[in-house]
Amino acid sequence: MYQYKPGKYSGISITPPRAADSMTTPSSADHPPPLDATPARALGDFIRAHRERLSPQAVGLPPGPRRRTPGLRREEVAQLCGVSPTWYTWIEQGRPVSASADALARIAVALQLSRAERAYLFELAAQRDPAEPDPAAADAPATLLQTVQLVDTPAYVLDRQWNALAWNARAADLFVGWLDGAHDRNLLRYTFTEPVARALIVDWETRARRLAAEFRADSIRHLNDAPTRGLIDSLSAASDEFARYWASQDVGGREGGRREFNHPRDGRIVYDQITFKPAHREDLKLVVLVRE
Repeated sequence: MYQYKPGKYSGISITPPRAADSMTTPSSADHPPPLDATPARALGDFIRAHRERLSPQAVGLPPGPRRRTPGLRREEVAQLCGVSPTWYTWIEQGRPVSASADALARIAVALQLSRAERAYLFELAAQRDPAEPDPAAADAPATLLQTVQLVDTPAYVLDRQWNALAWNARAADLFVGWLDGAHDRNLLRYTFTEPVARALIVDWETRARRLAAEFRADSIRHLNDAPTRGLIDSLSAASDEFARYWASQDVGGREGGRREFNHPRDGRIVYDQITFKPAHREDLKLVVLVRE
């Protein structure tokens, strides 16, 4: 048994874990799949990546002696969460241990995860975040699709794989090579595999990296669906940049803001992007670009 010592670091109370957080030893008679092919492995990789990005000073700990690895030590995160260092290590290693929603919430706080990162953590663990409100009533997708034509500025609707389901004439005029003519309607394929997208999007590398991080956060609820997995695999094979950005484990909420384009006819155009999600259908998005 491990002895837990309550304490406080940077305002986080350290308390002994509940029974649900206790360690579960895998049976040697079992023959699990390779760790890198399991959801537990994906969870461990994500937690480890964010632990290594967090400095001791960020959580109120002294830097101490020279560290051989970046970020916090596993023992430090375990103490911040109030769990056994061995249990926490097994989580990072992708072992099939039990992790309650309460334990995951403490890990999210200790690692100072953003809202999008926290949601991604809970989806990886197939747990519901106790801090999340209950979903609202359903909305009507048909109404959402019809709304696009009522907007007098570039607007389009994306599905869960970020395929354009509907768009207006102004969007088709702006996004050459994607929404005009007969093209693949997937936003990610357009951004990462079409040369015209690199010419159209100002500061392409920054926007593309951000797009991959946003899709990681957005797709976690259906990451194992065949269409989503197929899209990720095909993009990783077709684009070195996408493969690198995806492997970075970066997660970001889909945010609006300034979007600049080098249009082949109209030259430099600047928009403010706004993204709407219908209630109870967060897998769909209405994206609107307002001219500055």
